[in-house]
Amino acid sequence: MAQVTALAVSEPVRVDGRRVGDIISELGEGPAQHVIGLALEQLAAALGAVEQALRENDRAAACGHAERMSRLAWQIGLLSLAGVAMDLGSCIERGDEPAIAAIRARLMRVGNRSLTEIWEGPGIN
Repeated sequence: MAQVTALAVSEPVRVDGRRVGDIISELGEGPAQHVIGLALEQLAAALGAVEQALRENDRAAACGHAERMSRLAWQIGLLSLAGVAMDLGSCIERGDEPAIAAIRARLMRVGNRSLTEIWEGPGIN
């Protein structure tokens, strides 16, 4: 009889603390909180938009939202999220359906964890 092992689906997220620190240094604590907060709202909206577009099988829109998410995540130091969003866009462009499904699930996990990590991180609020 084969043994089945349940694997925990968890991965650390990478946040560039130096980038976050640079934003705080350049803008000051209050304005940085505001800017990062707005960016997080936009990222959350983009995450939802990607999911909605994929549910509706609108690959072009999903790719556009993923690319926008990647750029914004990179700007505020959410390295893991930026990378996964880029991966999803690449898979959509190639039409790699099995990879799209896997990376879609990973994007939701990493996206939610990244947003939580940066918001709860030191110096943000």
